[in-house]
Amino acid sequence: MTQPLKTASLFLRLASIVTMLAFSVSACNSAKRLAKANVDEVAEGMSKKQVESILGLPTTVDTKDFVVLKKTVYVYDQGKDSVTIVFKDDKVQSKVSTLSE
Repeated sequence: MTQPLKTASLFLRLASIVTMLAFSVSACNSAKRLAKANVDEVAEGMSKKQVESILGLPTTVDTKDFVVLKKTVYVYDQGKDSVTIVFKDDKVQSKVSTLSE
């Protein structure tokens, strides 16, 4: 095998390993973060940034900007379970969770 082919082969192997590690770490983080104890930490009046620091980034985001208020809904999906956080003017207004202990 010539030197350029060896270098390309090594690069592809390293890129594959890094990609697999990144997916593994992100899967572990979301599974760890979306737990009942973490959801219980989310309180009315918290900012989006505070919620994201506890639960991570949401699976989906829906924002409606009305003339007098802004409403955003964060949904976190984990298998059959989900957590929905409703923000009114960027502060937690309510939360609903199907997570069990």
